[in-house]
Amino acid sequence: MIYSVKGTITVKELGFAVIECGGVGYGCRTSYNTVSQLGDIGSEAKLYTYLYVREDIVELFGFATLQELSCFKLLISVSGVGPKAATAILSDITPERFALLVASGDSKAFTKTKGIGAKTAQRLVLELKDKISSESISGSISSDAAALASIPAGEASSSVSEALEALMVLGYTQGETAPILGKLDPSLSTQELIKETLKLMAAKNMR
Repeated sequence: MIYSVKGTITVKELGFAVIECGGVGYGCRTSYNTVSQLGDIGSEAKLYTYLYVREDIVELFGFATLQELSCFKLLISVSGVGPKAATAILSDITPERFALLVASGDSKAFTKTKGIGAKTAQRLVLELKDKISSESISGSISSDAAALASIPAGEASSSVSEALEALMVLGYTQGETAPILGKLDPSLSTQELIKETLKLMAAKNMR
C-alpha cells in the first residue's frame, strides 16, 4: 500500500501530477483543487494516495489533504461513481463544501459537475448519509444530543449539529471537533463553523 508520496514535482497538468521520489516518478490522477495547491515544477510536494485496482486498470490517485482523500474514498464507494467522476466532483467542490452538502442532503449541487445526473446525485447523498451513520460515526452518535454531548448546553444550534456531522464526513472524530465547535459563536452559518474549526485545528497542530 502506498500511503503517500513526497518529492519533486516533475509534471503538473490539469487533473494529473508526477512526483519524483528517489528517482521514481509517481504519476497521480487528481482533482483540480489539489493541482491548484501544488507549487511550481521543481518544487517539493506531498500527496496522500489511493491505489485504484480493477481487472483492466491500475491507477494511483493523489490528493493534497487527507480530507480530500477521505472524500474520494467515500465517493467511489457509491454505486455508479467511479474515480473519474469522483475527481471531477472534487474538482468542483472542496472537501469542506462536500461534507456540508452531504450532511444537508443537497443533491442538486452535485449535478453541476459534468457527468453527474440527478439520479446519481440523489443516490450519492442517500448512500453517503447511510455510510456516515453506520461507518464514519461508527454508532457513536445515536442522536443530536449524543453528538453534541461535549458542547455546552444551549449552544447546540442546528448549524453546529450540521457542522459536526460534516466534519465527521471528513474523517474527524467528535472528540477532536466538538470542543472547538463549543467555543465558536453558534449563530455562525454551518460553512463558517466548519472553516473556523478547521482553521483552529490546523493552528493547534502547528504548535
